[in-house]
Amino acid sequence: MSEGEGARVETASHCYDDSVEEGVWRYATVERASVIVDAEDYFLHMQQALMAARSRAFLIGWDFDTRIHLTQGRRWWQRLYRRGPPRRLGSFIGWLVRKNPDLDVRILKWSVTILQFLLRGTMLWDILRWARHKRITFKFDQAHPLGCSHHQKIAVLDDRLAVCGGIDMTDRRWDTRDHFAVDNRRRGVNRRLYGPWHDATMMLEGEAATALAEIGHQRWERAGGGELKRIAPSKDSLWPEKLAVQFENVELGIARTRANYEDCCQIREIEALFKRHIRDARHFIYAESQYFASRLVSEAILARLKEDDPPEIVIVHPARADGWLEQKAMDTARAELVRVLRAADKHEQFSLWMPYVGETAIYVHAKLMIVDDRILRIGSANLNNRSMGLDSECDVFIDAGRAGNGQATGAISALRHSLLAEHLALEEGVVSDLLKECGSMKALIQKSEDRDGRHLRRYSPPDLTDAERKLAQSEVLDPERPDEMFEPFARGGLFRAGTRLANMRKRLHWRRSPQASEESA
Repeated sequence: MSEGEGARVETASHCYDDSVEEGVWRYATVERASVIVDAEDYFLHMQQALMAARSRAFLIGWDFDTRIHLTQGRRWWQRLYRRGPPRRLGSFIGWLVRKNPDLDVRILKWSVTILQFLLRGTMLWDILRWARHKRITFKFDQAHPLGCSHHQKIAVLDDRLAVCGGIDMTDRRWDTRDHFAVDNRRRGVNRRLYGPWHDATMMLEGEAATALAEIGHQRWERAGGGELKRIAPSKDSLWPEKLAVQFENVELGIARTRANYEDCCQIREIEALFKRHIRDARHFIYAESQYFASRLVSEAILARLKEDDPPEIVIVHPARADGWLEQKAMDTARAELVRVLRAADKHEQFSLWMPYVGETAIYVHAKLMIVDDRILRIGSANLNNRSMGLDSECDVFIDAGRAGNGQATGAISALRHSLLAEHLALEEGVVSDLLKECGSMKALIQKSEDRDGRHLRRYSPPDLTDAERKLAQSEVLDPERPDEMFEPFARGGLFRAGTRLANMRKRLHWRRSPQASEESA
């Protein structure tokens, strides 16, 4: 079977029966939408939106920690006069339902971290206090195959305003766009300082919020929460007063990932959408991702790099994964994939960059892609295998090429310039002219690479040990399907036979072998 035939059979086995097209679950309109960069602003705007909610606040996350403090809340002198909301998230939720007797709060969290409660003493106390409130329901979601996770980060308020992106309301997420190397405000719940953290999400209002609520209802009911009564979307706007609107009256697409589990079929819309967006890029792709380890995304990039006129591809990601196990799984696969892609990159159009402030690495947790300043997508999915077929994910995107969306191009371009300005410590207003002057994102980044402040450093794959290479190639820690979780090389691993990556890797090894060197001489 050829590679193309294999891809057709694989796609045919996926369940797209409720998708409007391959890679898209549904299109819906938004009255307004904005990308919120970094958690300082997100926590502020989310608190204001929650205070405006009247019927239901539905929060779905990979993690949720009631001990964190939101950026705006009561100081000691305000508490004396009972003014303003509490700063601490657990207290704030209780304050919300006391303030609004009609508000129903539902919180759904991935189940694997149940044991963390033993180490989160005050959070356990919050859950016990909430149990007294009939209108606060906290639930763990265990409806997934063994080894998979619920990774979506969705909030829906009154079925009118929603959030979809990469930021969880949990510990060690808060940071400003300045990303100072040391910031005394950036402390975890244990009061210890942590490093700079870059993240992003999208807030939206309108019909698309109701569609995201439907995903939440399905998750809630599968998790055993019982049937959730649908509510009519609020007629009143919940949009935070201080959040500038970037997009108005545009159509937004929604894509999902879900592993096959019991009577729920497999959904791989996000994978199909990534391949489609990479295939359709004409000029450039700018992406931010926590990981770069996806075999199928790398296959799609490799196909473009072998063309006579490939697009420029710039990916911003962290210097290393957060955690020992993640480093073993993701960092080793990244090194193997990048080495092969660079060998195929004869036009030098592909590059990965790591953000730093001075000598301090900035951790990238954002999951975002911009294509030709025409497509903006943001969500919970990383560029790794798990996000394509294992974990539950949700991405949203705006395509300025669709009818009625033409006005979105300017806002997408402005967002890309804003992100580059953030990483390179530039004024947003000068980025457009600098890109024209330099001719490419890569040239602009290289021009700013030696700065002492915020800058991007190019990633170069390190040499791996034999054990590290075998671990990366097995995909055992980052499988593409649940049935590969405990079967290394179940379907051939990272460089499975007959794929473009495997063929390119063979040629790369042949060039480096002593025999090849003698033959070429």
